[in-house]
Amino acid sequence: MNILIQGGRVIDPATGYDEKADVALTNGAVVAIKYIAPGFQPEQVIDATGCIVMPGLVDLCVRLREPGYEHEGMLASELAAAVAGGVTSVVCPPDTDPVMDEPGLVEMLRYRAERLHQARVLPLGALTRSLKGEVLTEMVALTEAGCVAFSQAEIPLVNTQVLQRALQYASTFGFAVWLRPQEFYLGKGVAASGPMATRLGLSGVPVAAETIALNTIFDLVRSTRARVHLCRISSAAGVELVRRAKAEGLPVTCDVSINSLFLTDVDIGYFDSRMRLNPPLRQQQDRDALRAGLADGTIDALVSDHTPVDEDAKALPFAEAEPGATGLELLLSLTLKWANESGLALGNALAKVSSQAAAVLEPAFGAMALDAGRLRVGAPADICVFDPSASWVLEPAALRSQGHHTPFAGYELPGRVRATLVAGRLAYAA
Repeated sequence: MNILIQGGRVIDPATGYDEKADVALTNGAVVAIKYIAPGFQPEQVIDATGCIVMPGLVDLCVRLREPGYEHEGMLASELAAAVAGGVTSVVCPPDTDPVMDEPGLVEMLRYRAERLHQARVLPLGALTRSLKGEVLTEMVALTEAGCVAFSQAEIPLVNTQVLQRALQYASTFGFAVWLRPQEFYLGKGVAASGPMATRLGLSGVPVAAETIALNTIFDLVRSTRARVHLCRISSAAGVELVRRAKAEGLPVTCDVSINSLFLTDVDIGYFDSRMRLNPPLRQQQDRDALRAGLADGTIDALVSDHTPVDEDAKALPFAEAEPGATGLELLLSLTLKWANESGLALGNALAKVSSQAAAVLEPAFGAMALDAGRLRVGAPADICVFDPSASWVLEPAALRSQGHHTPFAGYELPGRVRATLVAGRLAYAA
């Protein structure tokens, strides 16, 4: 099918291209930008006047809640939320039920996702069987089934020897390991350690829980040279350790959650369970350091940390409430809000949710380029068209995700997605 996206401002963060131009699509791929062949006959025209045309967003942390947690989210509802937010590729952690530790489960997830014709689903395989931290999974078989990397999700590895062996094995085959840095015993609290947690009587998670884990990971990376992606850095001290590791040349990347980029522990207020999140919200100095680290490239990508939670699991006392919030439909708008507040060039900000996020994944594909996060001739037509001048007030009930809990309820947010295309097919239109 031939599609013409007409009259928009085209931004490709990967190359710095930023110009008003038409974009022509044929058979799921971009065939021309600006210079459209005279004989091109579009079967569909998308009017992008006043809008920005950019690569579809790549979200590195999305819980689809299937299999096992269908009461909190379904594959169909969460992928519909993704394209409504301009997200065309999602990476999902392995903490489903059953855990993604068998090739058959991975193949089933990918098959079901492909039949929905929504966003692309890129699964993470479990690093250890059942995420118990004892026996390594068959990483080669899981990779052949479609896993892009390996993770323990939210469950830290207590046994450092198992982590060392996992990194050695992954390094041998060129696999990446994704870890959220948190020391097991220090990380059992429900809020960030500090005056706010003390005043509220909540058990705290000290910054040391993150920094101890980071130092352990970096020592093991030095000896194994394994590629490690650090998920959802949350502290100023953590950002500084990552900065030093990158300066040393260690093969590490990292991301930060939209929640940690905007909120602090003060937002917990009077035990607001919507602020019950992992990692926990820290102090303002941590939030400021995260923003600076994302702007200067220490942090590679911004993620939604999409975790739909049902009503019963949130309608509990703060310490007992299930951590998590919906975020897929907010990622683009919160990226724009951060760019506006930080005075960052639009293309540089959008790179954090497109080309730079995709770059984290690229080694997993070897000779077969992922080609996500880019808008260029020959690339798959995964495209987001949004109106940067539009604003909207976040009403949780209007979200397409099955999970309606978000700490940003009532916020006025910039940018509105007008159309999302996946492989040249219109997956969402406002």
